[in-house]
Amino acid sequence: MTVQRTGSSTGTSTGSSTRRGFIGGAAAVAATAALTGTARAASDPRKPDSRKPGPRKSGRRSSGARTVVVLGGGVAGLTAAHELAERGFEVTVYERKGALGGKARSMDVPGSARGGRRPLPGEHGFRFIPGIYHNLPDTLRRIPFAGNAHGVHDNLVAPSEALFARTGLEDLRFPFAGWSSRPAPLTPDEFRRALMAFLETFARLPAHEIAHFAGRMLVWFTSCDRRRVGDWERTPWWEFTRAARMSPAYQRLLCIGITRNIVATKAEVASTRTVATMLEAFVFNALGLGADGPPDRLLNGPTNEAWIDPWAARLRSLGVEFRTGWAARDLRLEGGRITGAVLEGPGGARHTAEADHFVSAMPVEHARTTWNAAVRAADPQLARCDRLQTDWMTGIQFYLTEPTPIVHGHINHIDSAWSITSVSQAQFWPGHDFRRDFGDGTVADCLSCDVSEWDKPGILYGKTAKQCTREEVAREVWAQLKASLNDTGRTVLRDSVLHSWFLDPAVELGGSRATNDEQLLIHPVGTWANRPTARTAVPNLFLAGDYVVTDIDLATMEGANASARAAVNALLDEAGSGAERCTITPLHRAPALEAAKRRDETRWRLGLRNAYDVG
Repeated sequence: MTVQRTGSSTGTSTGSSTRRGFIGGAAAVAATAALTGTARAASDPRKPDSRKPGPRKSGRRSSGARTVVVLGGGVAGLTAAHELAERGFEVTVYERKGALGGKARSMDVPGSARGGRRPLPGEHGFRFIPGIYHNLPDTLRRIPFAGNAHGVHDNLVAPSEALFARTGLEDLRFPFAGWSSRPAPLTPDEFRRALMAFLETFARLPAHEIAHFAGRMLVWFTSCDRRRVGDWERTPWWEFTRAARMSPAYQRLLCIGITRNIVATKAEVASTRTVATMLEAFVFNALGLGADGPPDRLLNGPTNEAWIDPWAARLRSLGVEFRTGWAARDLRLEGGRITGAVLEGPGGARHTAEADHFVSAMPVEHARTTWNAAVRAADPQLARCDRLQTDWMTGIQFYLTEPTPIVHGHINHIDSAWSITSVSQAQFWPGHDFRRDFGDGTVADCLSCDVSEWDKPGILYGKTAKQCTREEVAREVWAQLKASLNDTGRTVLRDSVLHSWFLDPAVELGGSRATNDEQLLIHPVGTWANRPTARTAVPNLFLAGDYVVTDIDLATMEGANASARAAVNALLDEAGSGAERCTITPLHRAPALEAAKRRDETRWRLGLRNAYDVG
């Protein structure tokens, strides 16, 4: 695919009506401010595996080491390979794409380099690594990076604020107070606009609706685990928040905007358990409870440069072998064990990879195509994975000829028809000068966007994203960005600075049927029961991926990392290994709320509602 150039004819719009990246931590903090005095300490009675990781072994393989085939070279597969190689296993990773990193990778924009510069940086979607993550940051600290005392982890940059861009209203800025990063000082005009934004937004939310939402969150915070799984997993977020009774502003801010950008799922069907779990985690993060770092972090350069390439180099130094361009097609089951993985490579070549153990670390929509009838019969939980659902959450980058920081953090275009989130990247890449390093020498910034809604009409063509051509998608997203940012007297985005755009090549549009080769697991009500565990009933087959049961209950890089650690622990148990097990750190639980949860468990057993569930 070649870089797409766009001139001033992209069109404008005055109408009004996400990537798992920006999950809306600022929204959680603002919407649940009434609860900020309820929790102050860090502890989790669901004991994580606190045993220390095994020795960090380097070097080449030993002839007697046990062998493992890892199917999939995304975050889950690379994590599994990392943990296994450090424990002396011989690991071969097969990845169907021509590059490692899965949906987390960055990629070169074809045909965009000039004058000895690097190609423009593209990606499936922007990075977002909040402080609620613990397992992924631990892995980042263990990946060496030249000049960094804490490896790749030192490449994380903390934005100082987030922005909720409102259409027809002043935009809401949320500073991340209490962390090392501080927002830039406000000018008098910015202060005026910030105050107007707050008043305009919350004046449209009646006081009783704000109190109501805080009350609903209090119900969640004090609900026992049994109620969370038994009741709230089966309750749509729309119903839990009683959105149908509330104002359009309440519905847009606290119901529709949150769910579509958090879980790419409609509020009417999104599991309350999933949505509220993440809101709770972000509230604790904002309070500094059980957090690895600030509520929002991203990388200080293109993902492959800052993370994936150093990771692959580290794994190669541990003896891991990578074979890209090989797609898993089938698993051979003989005598109750997997004896080989059938792979298809370049030119249709076939290869059967044999090993002692197999870790399936592909996204669920691809993993389940490799489970034949015999494998499914051996473990019923695999068949249940057919009920898991995926949707589109896909990135598009706009390259601009002028620096356009907009805000020092992520932006949630909360009123956009296609549920867009974005971030201006150049401000966070201090080691790069865009004009010097990338493209043709005229590009100064990259506005990286994620589109979470592909099935609703846009404002420019009146078509859904799936009905558009790639060019129409680009023009439509640009128009929605302008409608979101240029609507209150300032021109933030101008057609004249738009150099070109790049849409994720996994998306195929313009034909009779739109397809997306890299979709996202979504979380409708009742789907938790269909999530598999890392250990399967086939003794030498293990599952890793963000669809596998983890504490975070969300399709994220953290979930992929934690599930891979669980798969490795199960493999070590099966192999009778004496190596230390992987540490798996769960989400924070507030000790101050445990007494209320115990009381609620008694009420739940008696068939009673939560004590705060009134009205």
